[in-house]
Amino acid sequence: MKSYRKELFFNIPSRRGLQNITPEVQQAIYESGVKEGLVLVNAMHITASVFINDDESGLHHDYEVWLEKLAPEKPYNQYKHNGFEDNADAHLKRTIMGREVVVAITNGQLDLGPWEQIFYFEFDGKRKKRALIKIIGE
Repeated sequence: MKSYRKELFFNIPSRRGLQNITPEVQQAIYESGVKEGLVLVNAMHITASVFINDDESGLHHDYEVWLEKLAPEKPYNQYKHNGFEDNADAHLKRTIMGREVVVAITNGQLDLGPWEQIFYFEFDGKRKKRALIKIIGE
């Protein structure tokens, strides 16, 4: 069994931002040489998420609106976590969207369904962040 590890680095210039990372994950699979196995992709920060869905701008907008209704950024004083930082909403948004995805690798390719893509979603950006890709298989 082979094992391969790679990190992706992000510096989202705004507080929140969404990035399709499917090509980078597929590239890591090529680099690993794994033909049959699994790939784990997870955000390595507690204010970011990795998830799978459609790459459609209307849906991306809907995420932003929906998440802001569920965990509004402001007023900051509505959260007990806020004090030193003003990112309590980012922690909650990450919990809603999830930490990681696991995808099958078949014939050296991501085995995704129609329209499925892998995304990194940052909720407290403006600084360097990262995601882990871990691949195991044959």
